[in-house]
Amino acid sequence: MTNPANEHAQVDIWVDPVCPFAWLTSRWLLEVEKVRAVKVVVHLMSLAVLNENKDIPADYREMLATAWAPVRVALAVEQQYGSEKLAEFYTAIGTRIHVQKEDRKDAIAGALADLGLPAELIELGDSDANDVALRESHHQGMDPVGDEVGTPVVRINGKSLFGPVITRAPKGEAAGRLFDGFSLVTEFDYFYELKRSRDTDLVFD
Repeated sequence: MTNPANEHAQVDIWVDPVCPFAWLTSRWLLEVEKVRAVKVVVHLMSLAVLNENKDIPADYREMLATAWAPVRVALAVEQQYGSEKLAEFYTAIGTRIHVQKEDRKDAIAGALADLGLPAELIELGDSDANDVALRESHHQGMDPVGDEVGTPVVRINGKSLFGPVITRAPKGEAAGRLFDGFSLVTEFDYFYELKRSRDTDLVFD
């Protein structure tokens, strides 16, 4: 991707803090920032919102019940402190949830403490008072790709796609090359899907 005068193109990603696939894709994009002229902006979607009216397994429904709190608190961070702080919070809570395998409530408290944010923000995780704004953010990311996909959603060149779904985040130029390929397919308005069965474990290094 070439930009005049060293301008950085914006790449948007919609994530739910509890999704491990979104976490890995976001880590890949942070690597991309090091080797390509892009600026990654984090936005929020909600797996709980996405699946609330779907026929899903009971154990997944139970998991989603604990997914509200992290994304609600993340939204409060964004609203009160801006998108840059949201990105920092997402990194902090994601590290605790996905890398350190902490309980989600503990991860929220720890991430707030890591960034010096008010501890009482955790209380917003149990309130639906701001769910209208959460749903707005969710639909901004999800409506362009439909409701038969999840997170991550990445928008580049004005086009949103679900994915890429990866099981580990490439580093350095390998990250850049994957981005080049992803960017290329967004240029074709009639591209919709590439897929194969996943047969490797997730690696959070």
